[in-house]
Amino acid sequence: MEQVTLTEIAQAVGGTLSNCPDCAVTEISTDTRTITPGCVFLALRGARFDGHTFAKQACEQGAVAVISDHVIPDCPCIVVDSTGKALLAFAAYYRRKFQPFFVGVTGSVGKTTTKNMIALVLSAHCKTLKTAGNLNNEIGLPKTLMGLDSTYKAAVVEMGMSDFGEISRLSKAAAPSIGVITNIGFSHIAQLKSQEGICRAKLEILDGMAADAPLVVNGDDPYLIPLKTTLSRPVYTYGIKNAGADCRAERIVSENGCTSFDLCWQGTVTPVTLPCIGEHNVMNGAAAFCIGMLAGMEPEEIAGALRTYQPDGMRQNIQQIDDKTVILDCYNASPDSMRASLSVLGQLSVTGRRIGVLGDMLELGEQSRQLHRMVGGLVTPAQVDLLFCYGPESRYIAEEAAKQGVPVQYFTEKEALTEQLRRSLQPGDAVLFKASRGMQLESVAQALFPALAV
Repeated sequence: MEQVTLTEIAQAVGGTLSNCPDCAVTEISTDTRTITPGCVFLALRGARFDGHTFAKQACEQGAVAVISDHVIPDCPCIVVDSTGKALLAFAAYYRRKFQPFFVGVTGSVGKTTTKNMIALVLSAHCKTLKTAGNLNNEIGLPKTLMGLDSTYKAAVVEMGMSDFGEISRLSKAAAPSIGVITNIGFSHIAQLKSQEGICRAKLEILDGMAADAPLVVNGDDPYLIPLKTTLSRPVYTYGIKNAGADCRAERIVSENGCTSFDLCWQGTVTPVTLPCIGEHNVMNGAAAFCIGMLAGMEPEEIAGALRTYQPDGMRQNIQQIDDKTVILDCYNASPDSMRASLSVLGQLSVTGRRIGVLGDMLELGEQSRQLHRMVGGLVTPAQVDLLFCYGPESRYIAEEAAKQGVPVQYFTEKEALTEQLRRSLQPGDAVLFKASRGMQLESVAQALFPALAV
């Protein structure tokens, strides 16, 4: 963060200085474990914690002031009504000190991968800031914004949500100069009730954008296709199935862990190769290509950047462990991401069998049983030779997959699942681990494959 004064911070957040001499600072921290001398400590409140408890400790560690919702004796304070709102308010103020090519990314599935591909592309052209990991909420996004400085010419931030209003607040803080919506799926349908509701929530990204700022959307998504004609701003579409998409992927070929395809954009055709497989990654790459072109990059420069992409962490991370192939995809799960992961498993070239290990998809509310059955219907013998299901809701995946003729085993205990997998795996097998993060299915993978990099 570039230098600001305590007075400047107080004005930005509508706060009052209390026992707080003015001075310059270059960092605001919300965690006493990251306190550095001369920083400001912002005391957040949560359902299970209160940062104000650590205010004096922060000052003892070198913080020059605390942003708090009340006066704290013997601590220099900037007193505000809500420290959570103050964090967003200051981030919004600070972000407007700079004018990078600023991309906001949201959507039900693929936000993080799309964000990473866009940042990879833009980084080939200029210094680019991006959201670290998936710090895409009302605490993580402000921290990303405060990482800006005058040397960055581009930025890519991810915006997540669980209810209406969240993306609106994030977008108003970030003020994207261009927005991306990856798709409209089923994540958080328990709160938003329908895909139409999810679409409305995702469109809140427009709230912080200028009236003429362009929007880039998935042109194969039935909820997003109409935006081309209903919004009074430039809307660019990307897709595979939609012949009218502004950026269309054609002649897709997957082999040896890579996917090659042509991207057609306004009369030009650019060959692209991604070092990963799955049509969903082709779509993510097409979104990044759109952004690169709108940023004024050359098609060949964009394709060259995409060629260097590598998946990270627990998102469709494919590793060769001895004589087996492991696909670790345990960060999150929804019907759309389940479909994508099963497609990847089905495309792998293996000498043994393709084995799926699927766990519960969480936060689906009243539609959970129906959506788990939907996933079970996606599992076919052409993609999966053997299926293991774990978790109370996954029994419905197992029931529907069995109807498709897929050999299925269902488990309620992780230890039993692990032992049965240990007995079942054979040389040459490929095994997919896929579930919502809360199921911690990666622990099964790590027990079976100690060398697995997570």
